[in-house]
Amino acid sequence: MTPHFQEWLSRLERCEPNAMHCTLVESAKIPSLFHPCVTEDKNSPAAISGTGCLCRRAFYDPEFGLPVVGEHFKHAGTGGTDQWSYQTYAPLELRPDDIFSSFITGRGLFWARTDKGLLSILPQKHAVGYNLGYSGGGPHALAAYLTQVAENDGGTTPAGTPYEDAHPAILAWTQSSAADRGTNELTLNDLQTMQRA
Repeated sequence: MTPHFQEWLSRLERCEPNAMHCTLVESAKIPSLFHPCVTEDKNSPAAISGTGCLCRRAFYDPEFGLPVVGEHFKHAGTGGTDQWSYQTYAPLELRPDDIFSSFITGRGLFWARTDKGLLSILPQKHAVGYNLGYSGGGPHALAAYLTQVAENDGGTTPAGTPYEDAHPAILAWTQSSAADRGTNELTLNDLQTMQRA
């Protein structure tokens, strides 16, 4: 769990499941959104062998209003696996009054920080995945989006920029192995400097 992920997770607010949460769960698993965790009710339908659990919790991101579903997997007994994973949607763009300040990557997650310090999942269009460190579509899609952000001076930039609009220097960075190591951060100024090189 990276510091950026923890920062995002800490602002989530628990809520009652709604129709949007149901879209993040397989149809057969929707009832589990309404079952309490075994830590809240040992007789929960989500309980496995008494102390194990396979429940889900509904949250929302108050900054973007996006639904988030946390899935809990806990082995029965002590000393076993006890972990949470999360599903949500990426926004299609930052909020209209936000200015992109920096791009952050770490362990396969991509973030944007605004000029006000707000951390957001990097805007992404459905079925256009981002990636780093090779010459495929993921690095092209990421480079194209970051190119457009730089050209817009960090202003409103909807996701889904065509691959061919990627600046060669930004594309070279997203395709490099250096971009895929640890956590990297590129400011808006860094992206604009790449374009001028």
